This record gives sequence, C-alpha cells and structure tokens, in this order.
Amino acid sequence: MVWFIRLHYLCMGFYGGPTGLWRILFQLVKGMAKNSKIFTPELRLRTIIEENPHLLGVLSRFGISFGFGDKSVREACGDDRVDMNSFLAVCNFLCDKNYSAYTISLPTLMAYLRKAHTHFLEFLLPSIRRKLIEAINCSDINDAAFLLLKFFDDYVREVHNHMQHENDEVFSYVSHLLAGEVNGNFRITDYSLNHGSMTEKLNELKDIFIRHYHVKDNEILTSALSDIIYCGNELTRHCRIENLLFIPEVEKLEKSLQLKSPECSAPTGGDGATQNLVDVMTEREREIICCVAKGMANKEIADELCLSIHTVTTYRRNISSKLQIHSAAGLTIFAILHNLININDVNLHI
Repeated sequence: MVWFIRLHYLCMGFYGGPTGLWRILFQLVKGMAKNSKIFTPELRLRTIIEENPHLLGVLSRFGISFGFGDKSVREACGDDRVDMNSFLAVCNFLCDKNYSAYTISLPTLMAYLRKAHTHFLEFLLPSIRRKLIEAINCSDINDAAFLLLKFFDDYVREVHNHMQHENDEVFSYVSHLLAGEVNGNFRITDYSLNHGSMTEKLNELKDIFIRHYHVKDNEILTSALSDIIYCGNELTRHCRIENLLFIPEVEKLEKSLQLKSPECSAPTGGDGATQNLVDVMTEREREIICCVAKGMANKEIADELCLSIHTVTTYRRNISSKLQIHSAAGLTIFAILHNLININDVNLHI
C-alpha cells in the first residue's frame, strides 16, 4: 500500500493529477499484456531481439546469422536451416511465455546446448579471467589476489568437468537412444538427480570482491564483476533449459522405447535381488562405491573422478538410498561381497 501511495503522489506531481496516475497504470498493464504474447513464426526476428536483447546469444547457438533485416522468424530459420519450432520453444521459454505449441527436436536442442557449453568454456569464462588478472594486484605474493584467482580457476575446472560430462556421456547416451540403441546401465534420471546451475561458487566469488576486496576506481574490476553477474544469469537460464526442456524430452524418448529407470528395474525380493541391483547400478555409482571402500573422503573422490563435491555427495546419498546402506563400512562390505573391488585395495580401518 505504501508504494501505491507514493506512486499516486509522484504521478499527481509530475503528470497533472489522478488522470496521469491512471494513464501510467494503464501503460504498465498494456506493457504486461504485450509481453505475454507468445513469439510466432510470422513475427519479425528483430522484434523479438528488441523485446528481449539477451536472446542474442540464442541466435548464435542455433546458428542463425545476423544481418536478417526485417525477415520473419520463419524466413530467418529457413535461410539458415534451423528447426523453427525448437527455436521458438526456447525463446518463448526463456521469456516465460507459453511454449507448449512448439515441438522440440532433441538433436537440435543438443546442438544448441553444445554451443552454449563452447560459449561458456571458450569465450565467457576465459574473458572474465583475463579481466580479473588485469584488475587485481598479483604482484604482491602476500596479497589475496592469487587466492582469488585460484578460487576462480577451481570453479572453471568444475564447470568444464560438468559440461564435458554432458557432452561426452549424456549427449552420447541420447544420440544412441535416437538411433534406437539402448544403454542398460544409464537413464536420464541418473543425470537429472545431480544437475545444478553451477552458480553458487561464482556468486560467492562476486560477493567476496564486492564486500571485502577494497579498491577504488577500478573500472576493469567493475567490468569483470558485471561479466560474472551476466555469466551467472546465463548459467541459470542454461540450467533451466536442460532441466525443463531437455530432460523431459529425453524422458519421453525413453518412455517411447519402453525403458524404465534403473531404480524401477531393481527387484524387491528373491535370491537374485541384490545381484540384480548391482547390475543396474551405473558405472559412476560403482566407481564411487569403490572409492569409498578405499577410504577416500568426498573431496578426494571428487578430485579422482573430476566431479564437484556437491555431485559426489548427491551420488552417495542416492547410492545409500538405493542400497539401504548408509555407512562407509557397510558400502565397503557390499563392494567386497559383490566383487566391485579387490580386498587388497580396501581400507580396513574405515
């Protein structure tokens, strides 16, 4: 209510009375109604960019050329042989519009996600690093600058490993599904359960600079922090596309091939119940159980398998839930009994 009263008096003073107030409110409502309209094939492509400039990156990731003039979405996509429905689905989705009218092509969406990975790993993150090096004082070995840069480099390594896993394993799995080839040890839920936006550590770095790194008149650092904020927003949008567009489409494909998740495939009783449960575990889950049996901590497992600690923690939680074994000692015994690890490699002091 307070904000409404302030807006009322503001409009009374600047816009000539209550009529001015209602004119402003009408324009706001009109603008909201305009933004709620979905993007359609006959809409001019430049109109979409004018309404949502952050969609410029979407154009390049789909392979749509600049210099499209007044072409419609249909014409621009046709010229560059881009799947128009997938493009419109992503654009509407990113702008919180209804995208359900457009069918998504999984090969097209995977190509989009791969190019997004390239953008982060080969352009955006290296650009931020160059600015940070120039902005912070790395000449004093006692300064925190080296630690800040190492913090960023460790984060970039985590992002690289995450995206490389998606490129090499997840997208490969989906490509095989599209070809009708089934992998009995993996389902998209194995990926979705451990998937996050990877922005937490980036935001932490930004906050350290803003709150604790005392410096004046550093335009380069300001630019670097702006890029970090932009990168965080882009990573969040990227993660939303993977979670809410890509994963559901893969689940539909799995369902069409009559595939069940490994969790659903595990029998609930019988002499072969435990052995069958081992059979449907993913290779990554087996690797982590073996690392636990060797006495490795989560940080050591993360370094060994090139994963984040958060991912390892999530895997261990899922493994414990699946096996109903919650201690390191119990997992070690399980690994020995089912020949996942040689007893000579086991840490018997767990």
